[in-house]
Amino acid sequence: MNAGGMRWHVQEMGEGPVLFLLHGAGASTHSWRDVMTGLAKHFRTIAVDLPGHAFSDCPRDYRPTLQRVSALLGELIQVLGVDVRLAVGHSAGAATLARMTLDHRIAPAGLVGFNGAFQPFDGAAGAIFPALAKLLFVNPLTPRLFALGGRSHARVERLIEGTGSRLPDAGLSYYRVLMQSPGHIAGVLGMMAHWELTELMRELPQLDVPLLLIAGEKDRAVPPKVSQEVAEHCQSAEVELWPGLGHLAHEEAPERAVERIVSFAQTLDVLTAPAQADM
Repeated sequence: MNAGGMRWHVQEMGEGPVLFLLHGAGASTHSWRDVMTGLAKHFRTIAVDLPGHAFSDCPRDYRPTLQRVSALLGELIQVLGVDVRLAVGHSAGAATLARMTLDHRIAPAGLVGFNGAFQPFDGAAGAIFPALAKLLFVNPLTPRLFALGGRSHARVERLIEGTGSRLPDAGLSYYRVLMQSPGHIAGVLGMMAHWELTELMRELPQLDVPLLLIAGEKDRAVPPKVSQEVAEHCQSAEVELWPGLGHLAHEEAPERAVERIVSFAQTLDVLTAPAQADM
């Protein structure tokens, strides 16, 4: 699908109120593969690849700042002609959906964030990581060199385990494919190089929709304390800590993720709760 001067990869499944899924940096729509099938029983579920990720390309002279990504996704929503009733994001995808809501590009009844990356890295890492990404991003050879590493099963497995998550071989295979794509790697590096969250954190108190923050207890990429601190800045937010799960909690426990999203939608009257039998 074309929107905002670029070609998007969009997946759609099911009928009902519109639920919009947005993956995090470095992933793709594959991240929702098991969640989406369950949600499609209740929603018209739409998932997209972020600009520069997997099968979505980039517009010319693209600087993937949070504001720019929000604007591009807003144009995609307009072309789709949908009213997003519930928005669910993982990591940077959760932060992007919050930005879109604040910018009135979507008006959901509620937001769900899985290990939402709402804050910059702590301390020196907050300055070093973006700077390093910029250096790598401007070198045209970097994505190809990184892609060579994606052929190693052990290297991809270590990368995922480094986030605190453990995936079966079937799940790891998707990331191996992504890590062998120079275009995808360039998109990820560009996003890391231009991502800035200070303004979002300053404006979070203006976010006036219910926010469900789900944090994996073992997440090494976005510690649970981030969700707890974000909740303190928001008007209506709740945090759930999921024991034994890491950064990819929704991939590790997709059935639980579906159940919780559906129950959250019911509390917001996005979905009608099933009638209980008389006792």
